[in-house]
Amino acid sequence: MSNLYEKRNKIVLPFLIAAFFGLFNETALNMAFVEIAKDFGIETSTVQWLTTGYLLVLGIFVPVSSFLMQRFTTRQLFAASLTLSVIGTFIAAIAPNFAVLLIARVVQALGTAIVLPLMTTVVLLVYPAAKRGAAMGKIGLVIVFAPAIGPTLSGIILEQLSWHFIFWVTLPFLLIALFVGMRFIENVSEVRPTKLDFISFLLSTIGFGGVVYGFSISGERGTFLTTEVYIAVGVGLAALIIFTIRQLKLETPMLNVRVFKYPMFTLGVIIILAVMMTLLSVMVLLPIYLQNALMLAPMAAGLLLLPGGVVNAFMSVVAGNLFDKFGPKWMVLSGMLLAIISLLFLRMIDLDTTSIYIIMMHVILLIGISFIMMPAQTNGLNELPRELYTDGSAVMNTLQQVAGAIGTAVAVTIMSITQKGYDNPIVGLVEGVQNSIIFGLIISIIAFIVSLFLKRVSTEQGKQGN
Repeated sequence: MSNLYEKRNKIVLPFLIAAFFGLFNETALNMAFVEIAKDFGIETSTVQWLTTGYLLVLGIFVPVSSFLMQRFTTRQLFAASLTLSVIGTFIAAIAPNFAVLLIARVVQALGTAIVLPLMTTVVLLVYPAAKRGAAMGKIGLVIVFAPAIGPTLSGIILEQLSWHFIFWVTLPFLLIALFVGMRFIENVSEVRPTKLDFISFLLSTIGFGGVVYGFSISGERGTFLTTEVYIAVGVGLAALIIFTIRQLKLETPMLNVRVFKYPMFTLGVIIILAVMMTLLSVMVLLPIYLQNALMLAPMAAGLLLLPGGVVNAFMSVVAGNLFDKFGPKWMVLSGMLLAIISLLFLRMIDLDTTSIYIIMMHVILLIGISFIMMPAQTNGLNELPRELYTDGSAVMNTLQQVAGAIGTAVAVTIMSITQKGYDNPIVGLVEGVQNSIIFGLIISIIAFIVSLFLKRVSTEQGKQGN
């Protein structure tokens, strides 16, 4: 462990680069939705699949990561992840039509689905528990800062270039991460012969895929009240219940759901799900509002969202160091209060809202989120025994992406339903964005209540303390 800790920066850095651009890709295209819709002659609700489809693939394949981390070495998985990301990004850059672009996003997502839980597990194995806060702060920076900065960077690119260059700009960084990773990453986990339970994989795919697909098509249809939505979500939930029962009966489960018997892990997961639903829904809503309601150019809209991303990057690292000293409870409660205040004020945006107002509320929201994500995640994972690290990180990363996909789809659906009730599409859009933000506000209030029950997990002998 001490030898690995001395090499921690060289081992973790390539993961941070790879994960940053994987998560950057979640929201980078949000600012390009309007341009892509025009280029391919399709509706914006169809273009939404470039984001929700990406999240859907993450939701389906991240659960398999626990099996992969037991079956293959760290270096093998990192190489596979980056290779998929590079191939997907290249295909997206040259995509001649929407179908090819969507396929490219699937390949990209496969790479991200491997690297996210792998990065979390590597940090847990390389850093001792007492020093994980600062390390997880760096991961928190990537998890929140990357999707937050996506619309800004893509907006700047779109000012002068086509959406294709969002991918061309990303490609060199992925190649650098691959090169640096293969030079410095060491195998930190134990490999043992494990077989993938195909029935579990099938149930997991139907379960997570059905739920995400059901909510996603509600955004395309502009309503939750369709038979197709009911069937997809219903079948998905049924498959997840059967999947859970099967994991409890298997001697070597694909995904060990016994991690949920640890209360602080479970509370941490609930809080993180609420935050991801809120964050990614806002990351979709604000670019649409800024471009279609306030009529800002992509670059101007992107720059308005830049301060929030920059402040969040700084505060994520600060939050990691504070966690090591003070624990999670008051940090998470403070962060939730800031998020709730921000959403209350964002709820009031209209056609006369100033740019300064948007910037301030966006900054407050992302400061709040930086105080929530890392403490809730680290505290929960610290409670798990070493043999459950891979399962814990796989569960947490899976549900994060599923929650983000559902949050995005629900927000777009609420906006679409509201907009249909107005003759003036601009007024309807503003009202739709306001109503969608209420959805995030309600979820945040629930998460605040859950946060009241957080306790600090002791780093000594697995005991818990207040």
